[in-house]
Amino acid sequence: MRNTRLLTLLECAIFAALAMVLSFIPLDIGSSFSISLGMIPMYIIAIRRGFWAAGFSGLLWGLLHFVTGKAYILSPLQGFIEYIVAFVFIAFAGVFAVQVRNYLKAEQLGKAIGWAWGTMIIGGVARYFWHYLAGVLFWGAYAFKGWSAQLFSAVMNGISCLGTVIVAGIIITILMRISPKLFLPK
Repeated sequence: MRNTRLLTLLECAIFAALAMVLSFIPLDIGSSFSISLGMIPMYIIAIRRGFWAAGFSGLLWGLLHFVTGKAYILSPLQGFIEYIVAFVFIAFAGVFAVQVRNYLKAEQLGKAIGWAWGTMIIGGVARYFWHYLAGVLFWGAYAFKGWSAQLFSAVMNGISCLGTVIVAGIIITILMRISPKLFLPK
């Protein structure tokens, strides 16, 4: 039991570090839209280990933004919302982890992939909701002329969420087809 916990914590740290490395691949379009490749390892750990591991790994990834200087901070509250709360909410990508793993074990790949897409959408929306909120509260001054802070944040964070889920989802689907054991802990 103790070794399982330690192994889970190590996996969380490794996936958080991998997410941070992938964050350095520039997929930003302007200052408000980006595709977050770091969500790929977050989705893997979420499916592999579930809700709590995904939340812990997300927290580590969020904290790594501070350490690496990749955090854009306007105020302490904004930094807390976008790099702690939002990243912890990646935990919701693990909501259907058991279903995905069970279908993988039963070699029902189509159903596993369907559940995986569901859990990735939930995790992406859970994270980007907080970025939306921070956009409304803190980034409204950067909205396009004539746009409200709410509209600007909804469009930019919505497109970022959608782009991230689609790109990460395609890669996760490919990985499930090539190596389903990656998603099954020993």
